[in-house]
Amino acid sequence: MVTIRDIRVILTRPMGRNLVVVKVETSEPELYGLGCATFTQRYRAVVSAVVDDLKPLLIGRDVSRIEELWRLMMFNGYWRGGPVLNNAVGGVDMALWDIKAKVACLPLVDLLGGKVREAAAVYQHADGRDHAELDDHIEDLLGQNIRHVRVRLGGGAAQTRASGEAGGMAYGGVGAVTPPPDGALAGAYFDPSTYARSTLGALEHVRDRFGDGIELLHDVHERLNPVQALGFARDVERFRLFFLEDPLALEQIGWHERLRAATTTPIAASELFTQPSEWLPLVSGRLIDFLRMHLSHLGGLTPARKAAVTAESFGVRTAWHGPGDCSPVGHAVGLHLELASPNFGLHELQPFVDAAPEVFPGCPELRDGYLYPSNLPGHGVDLDEKLAAKYPVEPSVVAWTQSRLPDGTLSPP
Repeated sequence: MVTIRDIRVILTRPMGRNLVVVKVETSEPELYGLGCATFTQRYRAVVSAVVDDLKPLLIGRDVSRIEELWRLMMFNGYWRGGPVLNNAVGGVDMALWDIKAKVACLPLVDLLGGKVREAAAVYQHADGRDHAELDDHIEDLLGQNIRHVRVRLGGGAAQTRASGEAGGMAYGGVGAVTPPPDGALAGAYFDPSTYARSTLGALEHVRDRFGDGIELLHDVHERLNPVQALGFARDVERFRLFFLEDPLALEQIGWHERLRAATTTPIAASELFTQPSEWLPLVSGRLIDFLRMHLSHLGGLTPARKAAVTAESFGVRTAWHGPGDCSPVGHAVGLHLELASPNFGLHELQPFVDAAPEVFPGCPELRDGYLYPSNLPGHGVDLDEKLAAKYPVEPSVVAWTQSRLPDGTLSPP
């Protein structure tokens, strides 16, 4: 029996985002697994959960009993769920799947039923401070044969200032943000009306400029109230989006039935979801078209594969969350699941740039708009710990999540 000998956490920042990687070492020399546990905004809490809580619980246990260990990690603390615990559990869970595939001398996808496709189509983000800059960004992506593009106008470039304190990004980007009242606190000020108008104009411009040979996506990021979201989803119908992401805030998921009735725009949702009780009603009610959970926030590969199979039964596709604060390990695990899932839709990818390919040997490879995994056993991604240490994480107070409406009220970022 192969057992867990040690569990360590490696922190690194090769692409400018704080990444958390869990390394599960076993009783077999040189046999280990890696998992992504990145919760950038609260990474220190995840480290503590792994090292102080999960490690003592798991040392000496059989690495092959993945389902048993996942349940043990979840149930042992009595209260369960939430992004801190889920990331800690998810990092260990991915590492255990990596180990199991290495023991079998197979790529991870083969343990998930084998490939139904050779690679995953990706989408990338294009933004700009104006239409010309947006065009340049899109043309660059098209030149790489990336045909799915998420459009945002503004690029986070506009600034506002509140009460003499440094202001933050104004997501609308174009058009003036309404000045906040005297005494308003500093933050990332954002005008929903300006955002909606400028985004509709940008989508119209891009569709006219590039035609139907490009698939367009847009992420509302929960920045509209429910009535505004319904109207916006109807307004974008004419642009034939591949999907509209998170038009409703996590706290307003009860509005999804009205949203479905109001528009034919495909809806992607669930980026912030951490529990089946959140996504299951939307899937079983056929109220969304794409699941968007972040695999480590969900608790790893074990719950993600169950979500994918459940979604398939209801005609819902997957488009797992894949931002820059998902490590190459997390991207690789998601990719293997996508290659085995008939109901895969699209892979979100912020490219592995700077030192990432050296820190994480075996990164999935992007070629002509498709992401390909390494053919090595496991998920295929390794970690050079010495090189990772040259890119230390940087503790900071997160600014972009301090989003405020024009009157200074905090709102979802």
